Amino acid sequence: MQVQEIAPITSRIRENMEKVIVGKTDIIDQVLTALLAGGHVLLEDVPGTGKTMLAKALSKSITADFKRIQFTPDLLPSDLIGINYYNQKEGEFVFRQGALFTNILLADEINRATPRTQSSLLESMEEKQITVDGVTYTLDKPFFVIATQNPVETQGTFPLPEAQLDRFIMQLSMGYTNTEDSLTILKRFVAGAPQEEISEVCTKQELLDMQAACKQVFIHDSVARYAIQIIEATRSREEVALGVSPRGNIVFLRAAQAYAAIQGRTFVTPDDIKALALPVLRHRIILRSNMRSRSTQIESIIEDILNTVKAPTEDFER
Repeated sequence: MQVQEIAPITSRIRENMEKVIVGKTDIIDQVLTALLAGGHVLLEDVPGTGKTMLAKALSKSITADFKRIQFTPDLLPSDLIGINYYNQKEGEFVFRQGALFTNILLADEINRATPRTQSSLLESMEEKQITVDGVTYTLDKPFFVIATQNPVETQGTFPLPEAQLDRFIMQLSMGYTNTEDSLTILKRFVAGAPQEEISEVCTKQELLDMQAACKQVFIHDSVARYAIQIIEATRSREEVALGVSPRGNIVFLRAAQAYAAIQGRTFVTPDDIKALALPVLRHRIILRSNMRSRSTQIESIIEDILNTVKAPTEDFER
């Protein structure tokens, strides 16, 4: 598949998802960017903003396996990775696969599970494999995790550690819809069930081909240097305890490649870097003070960095 073929396919997926997700084109594009870049997404927002519906709409648009797991304090690691059990009829131990053996996994309210259960996702999200009793099982491709969490209700939750947050290529917030979009949603859902109108518009093989084609998107040295300068700026701020990690630097450019391909381009521009800076970097920055306004303060820091670091102006095509 050529890079130019990606935009028409993602356009079909976007239009399909917009049958139920109204007024969130930018969020849909960012989720598709994460999917094509081979990463995972953390949706953090209050209940009722469409986080679960977004994940379901994406899964219905692609011919791929989909599983949803409601994370609760009593959820065990074996529920996710699987377990070896003794089959009396066969007279031997048999491996029973867990929920991670799928293509698209919705980890609903991930922060309600214990740290032990949360940690069972680490290997699968990074290496696309799991290990049970010393035996390693390779997960089917693609493997994409969409995790949700409620940032307001914290009672009975276990905050994700920084190592786990770093596994997500993006942290997104759905936000509320405006008046006109809310009216459109009411009309659609009162009249029927628009989620049932979603059909498969992309095959699993097309998705894998698009992921491979995204790696062909050209990144000019000046654009790569621009991204690195933004990353380095997060490490030198006085109010920041830990800036973006080297892994964050790599996924930043991978996401830019996928984002450019979705826009129909074969090369990355500084505008792509700017558009992805907030969703890719904000959950990777640790402040010195754990203030309630942490999210707002980090957004302000990233915005200030983008205004300070000079963007290149060369010809970015190959």
